[in-house]
Amino acid sequence: MTAIATEIDRAAGVLRAGGLVALPTETVYGLGANAEDPVAVARIFQVKGRPPSHPLIVHIAAADQLDDWVEEVPATARLLAEHFWPGPLTLVLRRGHRVPLEATGGLETVAVRVPDHPVALALLSAFGGGVTAPSANRFGSVSPTTADHVRAELGDAVDFVLDGGSCQVGVESTIVDVTGETPSILRPGGVTREDLEAVLGYPVAVPSTSGVRVPGQHPSHYAPHARVVLVEPEQVVAEAELAQEAGHQVGVFLPPRLADAAVKAHAVVALPGSLDAYAHGLYGFLRELDRQGCDLIVASLPVEEGLGLAVANRLRRAAGPRPSA
Repeated sequence: MTAIATEIDRAAGVLRAGGLVALPTETVYGLGANAEDPVAVARIFQVKGRPPSHPLIVHIAAADQLDDWVEEVPATARLLAEHFWPGPLTLVLRRGHRVPLEATGGLETVAVRVPDHPVALALLSAFGGGVTAPSANRFGSVSPTTADHVRAELGDAVDFVLDGGSCQVGVESTIVDVTGETPSILRPGGVTREDLEAVLGYPVAVPSTSGVRVPGQHPSHYAPHARVVLVEPEQVVAEAELAQEAGHQVGVFLPPRLADAAVKAHAVVALPGSLDAYAHGLYGFLRELDRQGCDLIVASLPVEEGLGLAVANRLRRAAGPRPSA
């Protein structure tokens, strides 16, 4: 038996015993528990400091298991699952009897997906059930994209960390509500709006608010320790230098078109030209500026097409209102 196979078997055993396992997916690392064990699910909320009304995503091993976890599967949901699973797409459907209300934040809907990561899929198959797995970090903070990120933030609060390398996509899954007459995107993510529209053949809305609670909707989310300030691209350099002169330790997200600009700041991240590369590196960039001691990050929003929509969503949440001290 290979080393990774041994690790997967060990992780499956931890899940069966009611423990918590940090597992890799193509998006970010998740903090997993047996989806049918209310006590284990409740422990996720405790470890993360997550409000119990904030729903979790149930991860399953294959699309043909979807009927086991939801009340019914509309034709639109089957079509999307056929095209995008395994992959960074989460579908919101009516909760089936196997899903405890602890996993749904008390809602009669449940979010389900099939991750596109060989280690995650092997774990789900070895475990033989569904795994609830929000991002493996403290609630509201930057999501982890490596096992080391998980260890640094959660430490011994996790019973086992299954290391599957760096996450390929780097931002969370796209969440699509398919409980109504037409689907809508409740959280932009690794499957783009353009991809969804190409399969469905019609426009897909991205409402600013929704009656369905899903992960990532908190006003302040995906946030580093440093305060994030969003400005227009042409104002990034001036805003950063003004804040640095005012005594801040400033980190800057420098847009590609300003790559040659000289910036007087504590730390500078030169952003990649590709939106896919930006999404892949986003959380690592935020963590790096925290590591360098920045107390303020100046950034601009990318064009909101393709994965740029997900990046812009995460930056807006990261710049959202912070809780009072």
